[in-house]
Amino acid sequence: MAVGTNIRTYFQGAWHDGDLPIMRAADHGSWLGTTVFDGARFAHGLTPDLDRHCARANASAEALMITPTMDASDMVDIIHEGLGAYARDAAVYIRPMYWAIEGGPLGVMPKVGGETGFAICLEEVPMAPPGASARLTRTRFRRPVLEDAVVNAKAGCLYPNNARMIAEARAKGFDNALVADALGNVAETATANVFAVKDGEVFTPVANGTFLAGITRARHITNLRADGVRVHETVMSFQDFHDADEVFLSGNMMKVTPVTAFDDTSYQVGPVTRRVLEMYWDWAASDAA
Repeated sequence: MAVGTNIRTYFQGAWHDGDLPIMRAADHGSWLGTTVFDGARFAHGLTPDLDRHCARANASAEALMITPTMDASDMVDIIHEGLGAYARDAAVYIRPMYWAIEGGPLGVMPKVGGETGFAICLEEVPMAPPGASARLTRTRFRRPVLEDAVVNAKAGCLYPNNARMIAEARAKGFDNALVADALGNVAETATANVFAVKDGEVFTPVANGTFLAGITRARHITNLRADGVRVHETVMSFQDFHDADEVFLSGNMMKVTPVTAFDDTSYQVGPVTRRVLEMYWDWAASDAA
């Protein structure tokens, strides 16, 4: 079932209206999960960091031993062509995807230099409404390390673990989970990178190879530092988040999501959180000018 509405699919060199079938039963990606994707956004008539998202799709494919077949710049052009069918005020989720088609040794590896599937899915998915926020709790599930999973890729096979985290959080009456890495330090949430604000300074877990340090996360850090805010990428404990003045999430889907609770700790939506979102769209508009 699709997440959004008004879907368009790019497949085999052309745009198609609707949710087009693109994978076959014997495709390597269908039965062994060799699939990667990236997510970008079209909102307010802008496509922030679209080139970086497309480049990361290729890097993710290589991490799963899938042969990428599309230059990132060509991907950007194709996406802009597909977005031409949407209203300028539409909010669209942009998802380029690769999957392996042919199997290699023992059937488990993708075939080196083998055939690759490629598609782009566009779906209208609204941005978060004003006032939207999230409440976090802890989860027993953790982020894996590179020796255990392909954490250096945006790979579909990583997401069932995220789903377990969200299911546990929702069963406890919360929206999302604050997740530990293998050593017990905070990595991110089940769906997004996380930031904490304390005494006007911003802190975020250091990228230690257990989670994907997002493109939007990097953009927020750059914008904050340009605005004169001290940003620390560091090892963080769960207590650091209980002690914070503000907490917010960073992800492509909604860009900034204020956090109003972490277990029994409550937060107000503070000035830094609001400023981060304002700076993000101001930067996006200036970058497109």
